[in-house]
Amino acid sequence: MKFSTVLFFCLCFTVFSAIAQSGTIKGSIITSDGKPASLVNAEIKELQKRSTSNEDGGYSFTNIKKGKYTISVSFVGLHKQEKTVEVFENTITELDFVLSENATQLQDVVVTAAKNLNEKPVAAGKIDINPMDLPQSVTVIGKNVLERQQTLRLSEVLMNTNGVYVMSTSGGSQEEIAGRGYAYNSSNTFKNGVRFNNGTMPEVSALEKVEVLKGSTAILFGNVAAGGVLNLVTKKPAFDKGGEVSFRAGSFGFYKPSIDFYGPLANSKSIAYRINTTFEKAKSFRDEVKSERFYINPSLLIKAGKNTDILLEGDHLKDNRTLDYGTGAINYVIADIPRARFLGAKWSYYNTSQTTATATITHHITDNWQLRNITSYQSFNSDLYGTTRPNSGFLIPSDGTWARGLQKTKNEENYYITQFDLTGKFKTRQMKHQLLAGADADKYQTNAIAHTYANAAINNKNIYDTINIFDPAKFAQRTDIPELAPVTRTYTPISRVGIYAQDLLTITGRLKLLAGVRYTYQQTTGGYIDSLQKNKKVQTSPTINKAFTPRFGIVYQPASSVSLFTSYANSFTLNTGTDIYLQPLAPSYINQFEAGIKTELFKKAVSANVTAYQIVNSNLAQTSLTDANGQPNNNNANIKELAGEVTSKGVEVDIMSNFLHGVSVITGYSYNDTRYTKSNTYIVGSKLRYNPQHTANASAHYTFSKPGKLKGLNIGFIAYYVGERVGGRSTRVQVTDDVYKLMVIPGYTQFDISIGYSFNKISLRTKVSNLLNNLSYNVHDDNSVNPIAPRMISASVAYKL
Repeated sequence: MKFSTVLFFCLCFTVFSAIAQSGTIKGSIITSDGKPASLVNAEIKELQKRSTSNEDGGYSFTNIKKGKYTISVSFVGLHKQEKTVEVFENTITELDFVLSENATQLQDVVVTAAKNLNEKPVAAGKIDINPMDLPQSVTVIGKNVLERQQTLRLSEVLMNTNGVYVMSTSGGSQEEIAGRGYAYNSSNTFKNGVRFNNGTMPEVSALEKVEVLKGSTAILFGNVAAGGVLNLVTKKPAFDKGGEVSFRAGSFGFYKPSIDFYGPLANSKSIAYRINTTFEKAKSFRDEVKSERFYINPSLLIKAGKNTDILLEGDHLKDNRTLDYGTGAINYVIADIPRARFLGAKWSYYNTSQTTATATITHHITDNWQLRNITSYQSFNSDLYGTTRPNSGFLIPSDGTWARGLQKTKNEENYYITQFDLTGKFKTRQMKHQLLAGADADKYQTNAIAHTYANAAINNKNIYDTINIFDPAKFAQRTDIPELAPVTRTYTPISRVGIYAQDLLTITGRLKLLAGVRYTYQQTTGGYIDSLQKNKKVQTSPTINKAFTPRFGIVYQPASSVSLFTSYANSFTLNTGTDIYLQPLAPSYINQFEAGIKTELFKKAVSANVTAYQIVNSNLAQTSLTDANGQPNNNNANIKELAGEVTSKGVEVDIMSNFLHGVSVITGYSYNDTRYTKSNTYIVGSKLRYNPQHTANASAHYTFSKPGKLKGLNIGFIAYYVGERVGGRSTRVQVTDDVYKLMVIPGYTQFDISIGYSFNKISLRTKVSNLLNNLSYNVHDDNSVNPIAPRMISASVAYKL
């Protein structure tokens, strides 16, 4: 730790001392009537360096060598404007453009000049790297797509991202996301750059965009799964007054009023605010199932000086719903019962509350250097009580008679994090650097309280009652709610510290190198298991894990519109249990290789990217087959060895167009194959569960923008395909006549259509999801078999403030 700290501060000192003396070009692009022109392309022709004007019409080029250059401003359908400018060292040269078109004509231009797939840097990357320079596959789903498609859940957003899919909807209360064969658990889900507990479905109405970084991001965040990360970015305060009030209603008693308003605080020029809030209530296509949720997201932006911004954000979600584990399975085959049939007790519930407070301080040291700190606190509480999962405890026999038990848990989680990131651009001789150096520290404190039920009338077994899944009228179901006393409290504190550095080195105009490394130190000490009824507390064994995770990538750009890249990254995952000598188990290291091509076609009207990857976990933790003496008599599943290997490989294709003549298109395809390639426990060559080999997505949207009766009308179409995958439980090779089996889950294609119409400040929208009423399931093991929603209709009206 001491060496790493010294290394970090030495690096920072070296970087500051190496800041290059160069010039800056900046200016504004406005219309002839003085209004700012946003999203207009500007380019230095001699350097093929591009920029895009922001919402205020401003643009800038930094780190420009002394000399004369031609600045070209262009956008689809209009003539280019060019001006010559001379740049001097340590000087800001201002160059403004005035467009001769009026504001009405410019509105169409702004739509066609929007950033494409390869021009949207991701905030989760911690540094503003052009995606064409990044040897990694990234996707950004922006606000316009979210609004046009009338997204309600995160799964609907991800219908625009190939290779990222819902792996299960355990309990009907959360959407478990995965990609490239790996789960995007709470360690892989972020909101505004901070880890976010995804134990409940996040609110989508407050999102500005959703970022997907595929592949390894361990250098940025530590022990995250290899498949990638999600970053949910909420809407931010603004100094122009505005907002929207909306109401949405739909099938099965669904309704959702929402409010979003923003502006300067008391007409201040230095403080702006924003408040998003919504309430949602609905029944369900599932009998007896209902939900209710409330969300509020206040934020405040303070310009503390010319170079310093302070962003304060709050986030609170309360979600109460019926606990629902779906339709069940018999002998690893999905039960043939109606999609709507509910198998739990009517009073079952799963209630969660989540509160987050985040402060982001950004200080611009110079035009090229920036220091940012994010400090955040998050609490997550869950209260679950209901009948057990089908097949949990007692299997459902072929005649459908099932003895239901009870389960009750309460979890309390507190999470703290602070991180510092220093980013900057400088030159050493003829090579350009784009540097990221940082450190972070976070801490989890988790209390898990478990309860048990013992029915005195049935030999103290965990049996609440008996039902028949094929004939609900065969048995009378209990309706009382027994009192369950808490049995154990498990307290788990986890502390983690990380330090990292990364440099994007431009060797020539065409060749770029990305290299970096992270050191992570994690410890679990002070944990315990408290047997509440026996008044006995047992301390858990402390564990310490240390890991270096490197990253290396090469980008070659034969033309400004083409990038070829290849990369290697290493990540790690922590393991529970001990080795055969009862020592804490070492982490499993995962190696990932990625290669691809990113292209911009038809004058950047279309982006088309292809990526191939291979991820190998060559030391997967599995139950040890022997004890410390080499004898095959280990019956303790907590004693493990790093004896397995999982290999994930695949290809992804992404195509996205800008709005061109009112049309936008997003389409993609993903092939993934994830299998056990070595194992002492499971069949070598067998598939890992929940991962479809094939996924595909396509959406098209058209807006009528020409004057006439149809102006303001927009029509959208979405198609989403998820191929066959497997659930159940992987067969164990060392168990004779093993009852575990993999369960086939059928693939499906979902079609959605949406229609909207806007006039003045009013917008009307309607959506039909799962148009063809297709049926499939999201499955966790063999005990949470949740059918996808049938055809549903919703409509909304919105008024802009």
